Amino acid sequence: MLPALLALPYLVAFDIDQDGRLLIGYDGSGVRQLHEVGPDGGWRTLTDLDERVVAAKYVPGSRHVVVEHDTGGDERGQLSLLDLAGSAELQPLVHDPAYFHHLIAARPGRVLFTTNRRNEIDFDLVARDLATGEETTLYDGGGYVYAVDPSPDDRWVAVSRAGGPANSVQLLLVETATGQVSDVTAYDDETSLSAVSWLPDSSGLLLSGDPDRDRFAVFRYDLATRALTPLVSDDARDLIGWASPDGRHVLVASSDDGQVTLALHSPDGGLVAPIALPPGGCGAVLVESEPHWSADGGQLVITYSSPVEPPYVFRYSVETGELAAVRAPEPVELPALSHPTSYRVESFDGEQVPVYVFQPEGGGDGSAVLVVHGGPEWQHGRIWAPLVAGLVAEGHTVLVPNVRGSAGYGKRWYSLDDRELRLDSVRDLAALHAWLPTIGVDQSRVALWGGSYGGYMVLAGLAFQPELWAAGVDIVGIASLVTFLENTSAYRRVVREREYGYLATDREFLELASPLSRVDAIEAPLFVIHGANDPRVPLSEAEQIVAALKKRKVPCELLVYGDEGHGLAKRKNKLDAYPKAFAFLREHLGRA
Repeated sequence: MLPALLALPYLVAFDIDQDGRLLIGYDGSGVRQLHEVGPDGGWRTLTDLDERVVAAKYVPGSRHVVVEHDTGGDERGQLSLLDLAGSAELQPLVHDPAYFHHLIAARPGRVLFTTNRRNEIDFDLVARDLATGEETTLYDGGGYVYAVDPSPDDRWVAVSRAGGPANSVQLLLVETATGQVSDVTAYDDETSLSAVSWLPDSSGLLLSGDPDRDRFAVFRYDLATRALTPLVSDDARDLIGWASPDGRHVLVASSDDGQVTLALHSPDGGLVAPIALPPGGCGAVLVESEPHWSADGGQLVITYSSPVEPPYVFRYSVETGELAAVRAPEPVELPALSHPTSYRVESFDGEQVPVYVFQPEGGGDGSAVLVVHGGPEWQHGRIWAPLVAGLVAEGHTVLVPNVRGSAGYGKRWYSLDDRELRLDSVRDLAALHAWLPTIGVDQSRVALWGGSYGGYMVLAGLAFQPELWAAGVDIVGIASLVTFLENTSAYRRVVREREYGYLATDREFLELASPLSRVDAIEAPLFVIHGANDPRVPLSEAEQIVAALKKRKVPCELLVYGDEGHGLAKRKNKLDAYPKAFAFLREHLGRA
């Protein structure tokens, strides 16, 4: 069943133009390419690259499209231009493969992008004139920039960058004419502000964040008074909001235990109408694309995902409330899959760990796989996860926990693994293992599976709890927090040290918390997958853990893909790697 699941294509919405055309990322070819879907539903293929399209935006007032793409998953985004009224061939716009360039916005006649070409560490905001090629630097104040949002009148840009402790995100306002910078977020605690959207008259903006509260709420920030006023809040759920371009509505996403629902609100925060997306999935935030408003505020384009079908797109009419699905251009036969059951599992200190449980029909054969998400400040929501569905089809019970440090459950929860608390999240894995008999799992037949930080958790579980786990599958994981921080891309080291600890001051603890430092304790067989071009977790992390285990004659296998980066993006590589990983689990989780 796994190859069929991996072959299911998915869609992601990139943009909508003034005439209702959509830019859609679609991986029907096995590598995500750019397509245009007209208001009548007709499809047009726009790119045919060997690499995936990362992002794309229409240039207002024209039939031009700016496209971001990289090479071999190296995340060094390059920008190209498509003229859909002409040859529709990609023309280089901002190309320099030594650096990272990320598409921010397209304005009439110009494009805004961030780049680290000044010093490889800091990201600057640059505006490029499409007619002359002239570039103007709008922000060069340093830092790892998560997002940039220009005001409608182009007088301001809001810059969201890493700042403060651990997961904090700092919001800066930059006046484009003078370069003057002011800080919206002068907080001492771990506060994040994100999802910025401007009011149509540029008098203020909406943002979402958790200043002086545990859960994200939607706020209005007024430029004249510099006042931050709560607009929509819910003490039990995280909320994210986006203002419509006409100022008549606010779209609010509500996250509840991994399910994300959407609703329209009025400018003063009052509820107007819920958006009737299918239940049990995510309409924003946890999927790859945020919702996109049409320029007149009359339509929304939403990427939707759930555990039972791959991501696809909805058009939503604000006036009528009609939802129209945009699906793959060719018929797709979906398997019969089930939504998970949600539990809370008590950990060593009384904290309750959220976990989704997927069980095979009939209860399975007693084996289980714990799938740990990356981040760590991410969450595994109720989204499409073909590997989880495939593991369930193999007969394994699959647990998908949001261990401490995960987003989506409040500021307190995602702060509980910061720096010296790192190994407490590993102890959550032991609590889940102790709980397994309550759902009919044989504790001697349980494996760990995870990617990126989840890969670190796999290795940490095997190293710090060797008696608990029968096997591990590590995908682009961290073996040593020290060598990871030393060798990751320079721009990422700046932001990752805030979460894990600083090489200059915390090296002793970083060594202590590294699986590689306890490699002699690992007895369980390990399967490792890595991309050769990974700019985040270098291939050397995989190579050193595999070498150490092979030296001790611990069963271990490493698959390296030369055209991949931080994870597997190409279907051909997924179809090669994951069936081998599944066979590895069949071998080591066989019936007792």
